[in-house]
Amino acid sequence: PHNGRDPDVSEYVLSQPGAVKFLEQTLPVLQTAADGYAVEGKRFVQIAIGCTGGKHRSVAMTEVIAKRLRDLGYDARASHRDLGRE
Repeated sequence: PHNGRDPDVSEYVLSQPGAVKFLEQTLPVLQTAADGYAVEGKRFVQIAIGCTGGKHRSVAMTEVIAKRLRDLGYDARASHRDLGRE
């Protein structure tokens, strides 16, 4: 019944091998993309993070990415297509 927004699930996902490395390597790419779009006058960029069920891993990672982007001053918002489709 839990999903990646629940602290226990998020902590578990982030503790898995490669999770922190994924975030550390992905965030600079997303910043570069967002900045590039802004220079071109684009108002938003949409980024998708997926996993098998769309309820645990992708949700937890998306929430962390959105928070980190907000902390850097971007207007980042997370939405989760598959939550509530059970």
